[in-house]
Amino acid sequence: MRGKILGILSVLILLCLFLSMATAEHWYEPLSSKFLKLDNIMNLLSRLSLYGILGIGVAFVIITGGIDLSIGSLVCLSGVLLSILLNVNYEAESTFAVKQITATQQLIETTAAAGEIPSDSIVRFTGGIGSGVVFTIAEEVSPGVLRVEELPPRDEPEGELTLAVPVRSFDVETLTAEISETAAKAGDQLQIFLPNGAVSVQTIVSVSADSGSLRLQLERDPGKKYHTGSYAAVLRRDQFMPIPLAVLCVIAITAAVGLTHGLLITRLKLQPFVVTLCGLLMYRGISRWLTGDNPAGFGELQEVLGPVASGRLPVLLRGDEVLFGIPIPFFLLLGLATVASVFLTRTIWGRYLLALGRSEEAARFSGINTQRVTILAYVICSVMAGISGMLFAIEFSSISPSSFGNSFELYAIAAAVLGGCSLRGGEGSIPGVVIGTAVMMVLYNLIMLLRIPQSLEYTIIGAVILLGVLGDELVRRAAAGQRLRQDRNRN
Repeated sequence: MRGKILGILSVLILLCLFLSMATAEHWYEPLSSKFLKLDNIMNLLSRLSLYGILGIGVAFVIITGGIDLSIGSLVCLSGVLLSILLNVNYEAESTFAVKQITATQQLIETTAAAGEIPSDSIVRFTGGIGSGVVFTIAEEVSPGVLRVEELPPRDEPEGELTLAVPVRSFDVETLTAEISETAAKAGDQLQIFLPNGAVSVQTIVSVSADSGSLRLQLERDPGKKYHTGSYAAVLRRDQFMPIPLAVLCVIAITAAVGLTHGLLITRLKLQPFVVTLCGLLMYRGISRWLTGDNPAGFGELQEVLGPVASGRLPVLLRGDEVLFGIPIPFFLLLGLATVASVFLTRTIWGRYLLALGRSEEAARFSGINTQRVTILAYVICSVMAGISGMLFAIEFSSISPSSFGNSFELYAIAAAVLGGCSLRGGEGSIPGVVIGTAVMMVLYNLIMLLRIPQSLEYTIIGAVILLGVLGDELVRRAAAGQRLRQDRNRN
């Protein structure tokens, strides 16, 4: 195994040297190359971090002699789930559905209970032709049936009414709007609108109460026309889940996916190729269904989440400018790689994984619970895909469920094979997988910098996997031949 690691490390070094000279202004001035630019190196480290986590996960499955083709779709599903669990909505506290507007009688029929919309209330109608129009309620004719002072624009079969209050004053210097006292907190939004339907939505920075009124400091000035004669409604911020809980839920769901894979393979004796191929199709379909086949994202939370995937620890500075920094996910990769390496080489479970890959029958006769070990490998693989998927989604900020994560499994499998994992099972090294991932990223970088047609990308990946398998086969045969010669010499 050490020989395989040294071999792939030599390939990585040679690739880096080649690219340094090939992208330099003059081949004998490698330091001027595009490959060695600090921005390019930071980008390489970032790509290595995210794909490396995927590679580590799939390595555990390959070591057992299995395969997981679903991790690209699972990456997509993880990103989609995180965006859904972190969804933020802003809704007015007092909103009522409109059943019917009868313009000739100036009546509005709503779902409001008796007394919920009292006389002299100001309401804003949305959802129809007259969307945005402001009415004053003259009286409640009967529970849910309201007469308005102004004539509605036309008969409408449906819509919404939102209770509003006048904006009493607006301080331009402090960006503070004064309204009647109501429920509001920092982080909510203030919807300010005019009787003609014009509307501006501003984030509330701070809230203070003052003798029956509420002073709301806004993030920005809504504009001069909203300073007088305008109305407002507070939109309460509602986040589906806190960030830590959402992350734990995604990890739990991906662990359940891995558990399902393991159970189907061990208990029902289905082929790993079939199980994970079905997963590849199913998880992609679920992602598209959950989003309605529309892009998903994180909205305002992108500012909070972004540094986790794209932030950098400054190493080289010029004034306030960061010339070079180590991507934050790189430290996560180092941590996960260290834990995975210790688990694989220093624990009994790691030795069980290797023994299972070499010979499942022999491992079973040795007293190893091979089913439990196989399930563990698929759970680890799926959880790693979930972690990587969340990081990918945060970095890209927008997830297209039809294409996000496509072919990621190819990069992960290629990295594991290049790193010394035998597709027959029983062999693997976490440092080797990380180095193999680095080779894949440098190859992709080569395609970009040397302007090789991107249509050849998969051709290169396929050739790399083929070379890795051929190399593994040649090494295996050489080792078997050497053992045979040693046995003959002993005899």
